[in-house]
Amino acid sequence: MKLGLVTAAAVAAAVLVNGAVPDVKATYIRHDLVAKGGTLVRASDLTVLIQHRASPGEVEVHDKETDTFYVLDGTATLITGGAMAGGRVTAPGQHRGKTITGGEAHRLAKGDVMVIPAGMPHWFKEVPRSIDYYVVKVLKP
Repeated sequence: MKLGLVTAAAVAAAVLVNGAVPDVKATYIRHDLVAKGGTLVRASDLTVLIQHRASPGEVEVHDKETDTFYVLDGTATLITGGAMAGGRVTAPGQHRGKTITGGEAHRLAKGDVMVIPAGMPHWFKEVPRSIDYYVVKVLKP
């Protein structure tokens, strides 16, 4: 009787564990597609893209996305934190604005990594020539 209960519990646990693991696959992107840039991966919880910027942009705030930048080439001054001025909603959970008051300036160059938590204003204020960078956007649940 005890052996039967132990066996049944073990089988139930195995079913629960195996059932809890989603059927996921790795994502591979060929180098020729990476070289083209743009959006490389879009999933329910993350986006991976390559950006090219040749001029300053607008202030951005993403309510539920943490941005991680890895600079491939070029330089820029990125402002993070502070308060966005002149903001508007451009999509659900996405805000754009004209400038940031306060904040911290970061001089980005090739090889640098910048992690910007969800909800934090950020702004490419100065782009002397151009900057190319990977962006990994991770969505908060």
